[in-house]
Amino acid sequence: MTKSVEQRVSKAPFKGDHVGSFLRPERLKQARLQKAKGEITDQELREIEDEEIVKLVEKQKAVGLKAVTDGDFRRSWWHFDFLEGLDGVEGFETEKGLQFDGVVTKAHGIKVTDKVGFSDHYMIEHFKFLKSIAGDAVAKFTIPSPNMLFFRGEIDKGLYDSDEAFIDDLIVAYQGVIQALYNEGCRYLQIDDTSWATFFSEEGRASIEAKGKNPEKVAKLCARAINKSIANRPDDMLVTMHICRGNFKSTFMTSGSYEEISETIFGGLNVDGLFLEFDDERSGGFEPLRHVYRSDLSIVLGLITSKFGELEDPEKVKARIAEASRYVPLDQLCLSPQCGFASTEEGNLLTEDQQWEKVCHVLDIAKEVWK
Repeated sequence: MTKSVEQRVSKAPFKGDHVGSFLRPERLKQARLQKAKGEITDQELREIEDEEIVKLVEKQKAVGLKAVTDGDFRRSWWHFDFLEGLDGVEGFETEKGLQFDGVVTKAHGIKVTDKVGFSDHYMIEHFKFLKSIAGDAVAKFTIPSPNMLFFRGEIDKGLYDSDEAFIDDLIVAYQGVIQALYNEGCRYLQIDDTSWATFFSEEGRASIEAKGKNPEKVAKLCARAINKSIANRPDDMLVTMHICRGNFKSTFMTSGSYEEISETIFGGLNVDGLFLEFDDERSGGFEPLRHVYRSDLSIVLGLITSKFGELEDPEKVKARIAEASRYVPLDQLCLSPQCGFASTEEGNLLTEDQQWEKVCHVLDIAKEVWK
């Protein structure tokens, strides 16, 4: 093993890694229901969250993960909860939820009611707690991409005279959040982004055109939002991005290959690593990886599904890793589940035991491939 490969094995993203969210324990689910009914206080809920997160972090370390998260245990949604913490953004109850493959989420949305900004963010305290209990593991924090507010938020008329002006404010807000997280010790940040999946299919691109916008122009705007948001990060802060086609109760929202937008994703984003969904045919083949031009960009292959409990044939997974290495050198590749286990508090349709078997499956295969 060369020195460069040794360095890649020992630094994040790790050869066996994970996206971040975990199934909520029953005790935590019950506590959140009790809080909603006014049966317990904010402080009592916080104490239960703290206790369950401590257990989760210890479990992650026990199975061999080198990066630990809080599992999104304090969140209902992977994106809305964070975005509502930005200045000028509010949550509201919608008439209907988001449509997935045969199921619909709870009715909830976000709207921009004032200029977007950052003065403080309550999730910085969430990271501080995670960092305090991580021990010798890397405390990994996940936040939604700025593009999620652009794609999911309803913007009050008259606030911004152009998409560019809105993105400019959003970039400044994200720069503030990222610097604040760094100041508290965050060195491994993951940005989650489902907006790119809109560009994967003709239907998705048509939905952009239906709003009177040019898909190519919007893609450039999204890339700019990412690159500018992370441009000022210190050299010792690793920023990865997870790209997904939707994950709710083991279903998905969209399908399509990375091909249509591959040059932008693989050649135009200044992140340090990409967590990519590749667990089934919905994601297409590895050919779009030919646009990975940087030798310092880690590609984390999401070949293990988080949607179902059945374990993948390890030999088939190894074969797919070998296939991907035709486009990206093996030492730049990593392995993970294709998504988190609970992008929302409802979680995917598998048991906690199956969840941990999946994580161990990732780690066992990674140890064999990157010896």
